[in-house]
Amino acid sequence: MKVLALTNLFPSAWDPLRASFNRQQFDRLAAHHDLEVLVAVDFRERRGGPRGEPPALSHARATDFTFWYPPRIGRSLHGLAWYASLMARHGSRLRRERPDVLLASWGYPDAVGVSLLARRLGLPYVVKVHGSDLNVQADFRLRRPQIAAALRGARAVVAVSAALADKARALGVDDARVHVLYNGVDGERFHPGDRAAARRALDLPQDVPLVLYVGNLKASKGCVDLLEAFPAVLARHPQARLAFVGSGAAGPVLRQRAQALGIDNCLLLAGARPHHELGTWMQAASLLCLPSHNEGVPNVVLEAMACGLPVVATRVGGIPEVLPAQAGLLVPPHDHAALSKALDEALRADWSPAAITAHAARFDWQDNIARLDRILRDAAGPVEPVNA
Repeated sequence: MKVLALTNLFPSAWDPLRASFNRQQFDRLAAHHDLEVLVAVDFRERRGGPRGEPPALSHARATDFTFWYPPRIGRSLHGLAWYASLMARHGSRLRRERPDVLLASWGYPDAVGVSLLARRLGLPYVVKVHGSDLNVQADFRLRRPQIAAALRGARAVVAVSAALADKARALGVDDARVHVLYNGVDGERFHPGDRAAARRALDLPQDVPLVLYVGNLKASKGCVDLLEAFPAVLARHPQARLAFVGSGAAGPVLRQRAQALGIDNCLLLAGARPHHELGTWMQAASLLCLPSHNEGVPNVVLEAMACGLPVVATRVGGIPEVLPAQAGLLVPPHDHAALSKALDEALRADWSPAAITAHAARFDWQDNIARLDRILRDAAGPVEPVNA
């Protein structure tokens, strides 16, 4: 088939490390189909200039377009703006080439824009939803009906967790068209390893507890909550260290708060790191902590478990679906005291890396691609053209 994936969630020169899960999935799918990814690049990011080269693709092709929209106002118009931006750059080519099926990855504005494109060209489409596109965006009064209409018009809705699938059904999507499809893990990069060797490679101290956070540094991911909870952890584990791997607006906040709390000597802000380096960080850590306020199923949790690493996370979104008691602990979001207690308990517990890794083995890209392939093939049946 000729598959056209359209999304903002894909690496580009303006955000080379973005959405490694989509890069892995789409590139693997492209081994079986003629697949192109059209990446929406926010006009503000493009103005900032390229930030590096995205990872090379083995099978898929990727190009981009600039997503123009009115900043700060008119958020309810972003779906239309997304579609107009796409058509201005690629409209004539898309009308000429006509893919067999469209795959939108992100609920708003991407899926709304793709639904307009599908209607214009008379093409079937599938929507993949990930987390805050339904958990947050669908709670806005003017965006909710647009997202609901885009999902109801899709031949299939692919959710990365059962919790998100329930959100899609609540928006009126027929149950038969909703599919739960957990992301996979690259077992060649994420597997148990020698902790001492990993720490030497990263120039980290040996024989100290190391709590690791991997992800965007923004308040909604709970990174500030983790820092606020850490002094109580240090009271029981004075040698403990806290490493943040990622970048974002909360980075300066973390540094300032660490200084105010007197724990800046225990803090490591490593910055954003390429996906292929994350396995070494996980092999070096004592545990992974992800105290998000809302989530789908974050791949870092799956990847940490594939490394045999226990996880402390919040009981939100699809995390409880994939994190069993033998692999970690769950706490309520925003609860610093509960988070401190769970971190202390996790650092003291006798975890079985083999049991954690065995559980993570169920999150397999090969199975993921086989199921997504069937969903897209079923969706690519004939549709009656719609006169524009």
